[in-house]
Amino acid sequence: IARDNYRELPNYRDLTAEDEKQLSEQGFSRVADTSIHDMKAMHRLNSVMAERWLKAIQEGERKPPHEYLYDVLLEGILEDDYCIDPAHSWVLAAAKKNLPLFVPGWEDSTLANFLVACEKNTDGGFVDVISSGLEIMSDLVDWYIEETAVNQVGFVQVGGGIAGDFPICVVPLINQDIMGKAPPWSYYCQISDSTTSYGSYSGAVPNEKISWGKLIPETPRFMIESDATIVLPLLFSYIMDD
Repeated sequence: IARDNYRELPNYRDLTAEDEKQLSEQGFSRVADTSIHDMKAMHRLNSVMAERWLKAIQEGERKPPHEYLYDVLLEGILEDDYCIDPAHSWVLAAAKKNLPLFVPGWEDSTLANFLVACEKNTDGGFVDVISSGLEIMSDLVDWYIEETAVNQVGFVQVGGGIAGDFPICVVPLINQDIMGKAPPWSYYCQISDSTTSYGSYSGAVPNEKISWGKLIPETPRFMIESDATIVLPLLFSYIMDD
């Protein structure tokens, strides 16, 4: 949504602090070479999600944050706001397939900030409708055990940080903390342009994960040092055509 209101800034590296201030005053938030119109994008989404969360409070719902977004998309509430062909939306496709998502650190998002604002500006109850990261990890444990009972499961990591480390840790969690028995990841691939440095997870080489019990020496391992926005679509396109 709001794609028609984006402002492209090809010379974004040359922007001054005053240029950035002007963008803010015009209602734009910048991400690299693209500025997003706050009122047309996040404020529009916020108003829709607030109604969905309020309904969850009234009905005593509690579930992961993405499932509320799935609900909104599948109910067609935002259809009039689409600026692209819905067939090109990965999020809508995920909702239609009910793709299982295990999202850590959702609290560090603009939408989560708005949920806290709803909590503070009302009688409360909003924070109670969202599953915690601990509950989501527990769900991931159940999913991994069930899925690997019938299939091999590989791991493709895009970038680093919590989005990469949270899910890959399910294997040592089951084997070392629960004292259970989980098969290792069947393969591992990382796409990142980060370099290895002291304490950096984003640029950590695959071998480092062996000492943590996330991988084993026999795990096929691939490190692709490139731009994920280029590599990942090529990889997925190859898989879809195979």
